[in-house]
Amino acid sequence: MPSLGAAQGAARTILVVGDSLLAEYGLARGSGWVALLQARLASRYPKASVVNASISGDTTAGGLARLPALLAQHKPAIVVLELGGNDALRGLPLDTTKANLDAMVKLAKAAGAQVVVVGMQVPPNYGRAYGERFSSLFAEVAHAEHAALVPFLLAGVADGPNADAMFQPDRIHPLASAHPRILDNVWAVLEPLLRR
Repeated sequence: MPSLGAAQGAARTILVVGDSLLAEYGLARGSGWVALLQARLASRYPKASVVNASISGDTTAGGLARLPALLAQHKPAIVVLELGGNDALRGLPLDTTKANLDAMVKLAKAAGAQVVVVGMQVPPNYGRAYGERFSSLFAEVAHAEHAALVPFLLAGVADGPNADAMFQPDRIHPLASAHPRILDNVWAVLEPLLRR
């Protein structure tokens, strides 16, 4: 295993593919967790950089369609996949969402990248059975493909004691003040990959 110094000396690109939760919807530019990630990398892993290829409203089908060109262009060492929430909002079949995520992980791994699958949950009004199936599909894909997993991107935000105060009026997109916590959720899984 390389030393921390060796890891810090490796120039690596982290490709982030997600939706509005990563595209700074409703936020001032530079205040979302992906921008905060770049700042953290600058101090701890200065040769690592982030490419944020997230698009508001994107689905797993959209991400799958875009991913091959992104992999070819950026040649990332790590790919962070945060898609699926809009699939649920649109009522798309869960089997399709899972298949698309699985295909994205396979593509990224075939391109030589380590993969982080970012899990999401849906509000209770979707029903318990649907909610459990939706949240479990991220872990199932990550486990099957030996990818890293962030169990729930909004842990400590959407399920915290002051959840109402953490969101924009739409109750979907967190305020800028919640993004440091979101970054910590991802960092706990991402940093071990950076140390490899």
